[in-house]
Amino acid sequence: MKKNIILTFTLLAAMLVTVPAFSQGVNQLTKKEKKEGWTLLFNGKNFDGWRQCNGTAMPTNWKVEDNAMRIFTAPGKKPGQGSDGDVVFASKKFKNFELSVDWKAGKATNSGIFYYVREVPGKPIYYAAPEVQVLDNADASDNKIDNHLAGSLYDMLPCDPKTVHPAGQWNTTVIRIKDGVATHVMNGKEVVKYTLWTPEWDAMVAKSKFKNFPGFTEGIAKEGFIGLQDHGYDCWFRNLKIREL
Repeated sequence: MKKNIILTFTLLAAMLVTVPAFSQGVNQLTKKEKKEGWTLLFNGKNFDGWRQCNGTAMPTNWKVEDNAMRIFTAPGKKPGQGSDGDVVFASKKFKNFELSVDWKAGKATNSGIFYYVREVPGKPIYYAAPEVQVLDNADASDNKIDNHLAGSLYDMLPCDPKTVHPAGQWNTTVIRIKDGVATHVMNGKEVVKYTLWTPEWDAMVAKSKFKNFPGFTEGIAKEGFIGLQDHGYDCWFRNLKIREL
């Protein structure tokens, strides 16, 4: 009996210790995060602050579902066919920041997280902004090149694919930019590091598909919007939060 009582108290103590780890709700900030300067970019209820890139309203192939921003294949389109559904958080431009995004890919999903978005009329979101790739590494058609896999600086630097959870599971990507030094962290592990506006950066651009993009050859902006890509596939985003550095 004494042994059972000790075991019961041990289990209760363990539960009390573990409960706080699960107490933070989706799309909510802890007191610690608020003190550290984090703010939410998505409240889990509506698209306040968001709009179409180069537009004024949210595209119709986005909806709020299960406390997440969901992009889906637009009616009349096939998977892989976007419908001008790239979006930006247009309430504020950011320069030095730490951005955290939870994302979940559907089967064959291809999408992206963008920073320093500079809107150019008639041009897509990737025309003048770096992209952190969002991908179903297993089944996406664009999974043949290392620096096209999830977490990569798209078409420039690869992410270790072992750090990425498969389609249907949530991933957390953290992008940190401070005075041009950029890092990508995938599910708690730093996977990519580079420095913007340097000869090394210019060399990477020159070897990429962006080498003839005026938005890159002119030099990417030193501040801009945060954006998400419509590539015509299902993808979910939640817990989008940022703090300025």
